[in-house]
Amino acid sequence: MLLSLAACGSPAGTTQNNSAQSDNTTKSDSTVTSDNGKFEIAMITDIGTIDDKSFNQGTWEGVKKYAEEKGITHKYYKPTEKSNDAYLTAIDLAVKGGAKIVVTPGFLFEEPIYIAQDQYPDVNFILIDGNPHDANYNYRTEKNTVGVLFAEEQAGYLAGYAAVKDGYTKLGFMGGMAVPAVVRYGYGFIQGAEAAAEEMGLAPGSITLNYHYTGGFDATPEVQTLAASWYQSGIEVIFACGGAVGNSVMAAAEQSNGKVIGVDVDQSYESDTVITSAMKGLGEAVYALLDQYYKGTFPGGQSLIFSAKNNGVGLPMETSKFRKFTKADYDAIYSKLANDTDGIASKLVKDTDASGKPVNVTDLKTSAVTVKVIE
Repeated sequence: MLLSLAACGSPAGTTQNNSAQSDNTTKSDSTVTSDNGKFEIAMITDIGTIDDKSFNQGTWEGVKKYAEEKGITHKYYKPTEKSNDAYLTAIDLAVKGGAKIVVTPGFLFEEPIYIAQDQYPDVNFILIDGNPHDANYNYRTEKNTVGVLFAEEQAGYLAGYAAVKDGYTKLGFMGGMAVPAVVRYGYGFIQGAEAAAEEMGLAPGSITLNYHYTGGFDATPEVQTLAASWYQSGIEVIFACGGAVGNSVMAAAEQSNGKVIGVDVDQSYESDTVITSAMKGLGEAVYALLDQYYKGTFPGGQSLIFSAKNNGVGLPMETSKFRKFTKADYDAIYSKLANDTDGIASKLVKDTDASGKPVNVTDLKTSAVTVKVIE
């Protein structure tokens, strides 16, 4: 079972010259008393809040679950702004506060951790949803650091497969910016829909799928209007994959009797229109890596991928509102992904090919699914 999750399509970090103010940077939620004012496990929040029901909250819940079970002091630090300097200032505060291991959620931390891993060689770092690199995208992960990525294409695959198996034939994918994570979600969604249609023996063109990137991660009237027009044209369910873009899609669905597939976390709490969510197991990853650190088996210097194989992605079947797709159906397809039965996982097309060349959505091979790219 997934503990908690990361946010899809977080905007890329931008370097600014302003530093975080230390008197506003630190907040804590430690349930284990520190006798000396030191905290062993630290988390640095992303630009959101600790209770954002998404990226930060998922990371913190993973930290808290492990720390509370093991009786280890823990604390989170909130930077005053979105900048590399502010993130580094918060990391410095955490280290001075006794942190032995620092957890950072999101690829906004890729550059700060690239620097911090050298500045604090005796501190370990867990970078979720990214790998350390400099401003020129030269990647390097030191032995005190581990990067974690997720198989978004598998999460998208599960969502597309379930939607078609549940009887939906008019689908939509509305992503934010075409960053790798969003692209992988979208491509997986298409391939999952195609796989389900083939299993059901559906004729070519039986499934139609609108495909669009909004160009941002904000809730806007323009996104809501576009989503509404899709519903009015017959689209039954839209996979909303772009942060607050989902809020606009949900608002349109509520007005149009449409359905939504959420992303990254279980978004059923956001709207009754959400039938399921393609999720990342952020909490699972944090918990597992903290456990490895304290057992002396920290996989420093590596980039790990969490997938169905290690319970890193999934759908929240407990809250999903499917009409026909059952838990048994889900367990069967999940097992195939986890075990790579007949190459089902390894053959999934991602955002790039084996040589690293970007793959276009029009390159995906489909028959039952007709993809209409909306510019």
